[in-house]
Amino acid sequence: MKRTRREMEKRSEIGSAIEELSMMVIVKPGEKHESAHIPTKPFVSVCYLVLQVLDKIGPTMAVLRQDVYQNIKTLELMHESNTSVNSNLVEILKSEAKEGNARKGSSCSKALVWLTRTLDFTSSLLQTLAKDPEKRMEQVVEEAYELTLKPWHGWISSAAFRVALRLVPESKTFINILRTDEENYDTLKEKIQILVSLFVPFLEDIHCILRLYNLDKMKST
Repeated sequence: MKRTRREMEKRSEIGSAIEELSMMVIVKPGEKHESAHIPTKPFVSVCYLVLQVLDKIGPTMAVLRQDVYQNIKTLELMHESNTSVNSNLVEILKSEAKEGNARKGSSCSKALVWLTRTLDFTSSLLQTLAKDPEKRMEQVVEEAYELTLKPWHGWISSAAFRVALRLVPESKTFINILRTDEENYDTLKEKIQILVSLFVPFLEDIHCILRLYNLDKMKST
């Protein structure tokens, strides 16, 4: 059922992401990986919601935001170019691998890899925040970055991110920004925990597919 604009405004990005992930079905590869499936449009929707969450951290995320947005648009435009053919991200990966374009330019394969890592980062950040809301936000962001993105970044990106860490808000400020008017901290914490519990198997399935196409070790240039 289509939601009204007012209903969408009342729902937080966390709540919307829970709804999207709850409805999304990823088919992991079996012996014949042709049957693997990642729905393109729902994946793009989740990424847009995560981008909104990252925006709430403030200028620090400007280091990542432009790349994240461009990667989302890469997948979105590919999907819109032929919604029936490109409804499955795995078919796009397969096509780019066959053509030898998976690691070239602004390929959808590269976009999927980096968006998956951004989701890893967001999941790690939210998980730590839910466990220890008193922890300094700078430390929460740095630990999530070290675990999920830094291993794949070149020194320029890493240095830029480290400088940007000085601009993160306090943890309480970030939590308050994430909440809707109808939510208290306990309600938000519960929703964050639900979201992380959905993210974990979701991301494991995507990483499984990325490994299948030898994309999981791709680094930034």
